[in-house]
Amino acid sequence: MTHLWLRAEQRPHEERVGLTPEGAQALMDRGLRVTVEQSPRRAIAIDGYRDAGCEIVPENTWPDAPPDAFVFGLKELPEDGTPLTHRHIMFGHAFKGQPAGRKLLKRFKAGGGTLYDLEYLVDDTGRRVAAFGYWAGFAGAALALKCWAAQQRGEICGPVGSCSASAALRDDLARELAATDAPRPDAIVIGALGRVGTGAADLCTALGLDVTRWDMAETAHGGPFPAILEHAIFLNCILARPGTPVFVPAAAGTAERKLRVIGDIACDPLSDFSPIKVYDRATTWDAPALRVQDDPVLDVTAIDNLPSLLPVESSQDFAAQLLPSLLALDAPDTGVWARAKTEFDAHLATI
Repeated sequence: MTHLWLRAEQRPHEERVGLTPEGAQALMDRGLRVTVEQSPRRAIAIDGYRDAGCEIVPENTWPDAPPDAFVFGLKELPEDGTPLTHRHIMFGHAFKGQPAGRKLLKRFKAGGGTLYDLEYLVDDTGRRVAAFGYWAGFAGAALALKCWAAQQRGEICGPVGSCSASAALRDDLARELAATDAPRPDAIVIGALGRVGTGAADLCTALGLDVTRWDMAETAHGGPFPAILEHAIFLNCILARPGTPVFVPAAAGTAERKLRVIGDIACDPLSDFSPIKVYDRATTWDAPALRVQDDPVLDVTAIDNLPSLLPVESSQDFAAQLLPSLLALDAPDTGVWARAKTEFDAHLATI
């Protein structure tokens, strides 16, 4: 019997989950065994999983899961260096040369386990089968606007936390913007035709901002892109990869500019391919803004688990997208799982 073990997230401020109780019920109806760890953080209560008939176990007991179980979580495992023996489904961030990713692959090599990276679960056309993109864009735009509003008060954006619903977050932002004397800022979104860019542009539009939407056609010439500096807010919604042009060069901080806030929603500052060169580290929930220039101010916000700002909606959306693939988990040598395993094997061979 195929066994899916839903682990608790260990990362602070991570309340999302990739499987709802309804999804767990569908898996069990298909003949899969589903075990769910208790969690003090998960946005969806354990009672729903218990009522669905899942086996409930204590938090962080996945290392003792049966050897043939698929251990399913979203964000990174504790970095304790232990060999990984199970088949893990998660966002590993291990295939782009990141230092932490290399360490993770070494743990899999030592333990003989397998990483099915959620970012590399793709259909036969190469399109991802599930993504948090829309809510990452929505939340990333919200944080950029919070940074801008804080600037109008002569401050830097303070700590942020999760919100019960997107409507409540939008209404809170509307009040915060209305409390400033400045006109609403304008924004430019790059990657506007994708899921991330759509979420970012939707929030900006709902709040009455003028939004410039760019995608591949507008960036194909490779730059430079002076128009970015002519907007108050820039929202980067394009993943860093070979060939991505530089949107904000290091010299932009001291250039003449209207730009005051960069929301790097893609958030990959350590990649050699990062299109934003004015910062070198991700920001956090406790310190969401990094001030990279004082006169005039320029803040960067770049949190790498943005959808957890809206944990219920983002979890429900992602889980619904992923469920058809989970229902095929009893045939891991085919389809999306086989393609993800091939990707993992290719990168493991470089270790």
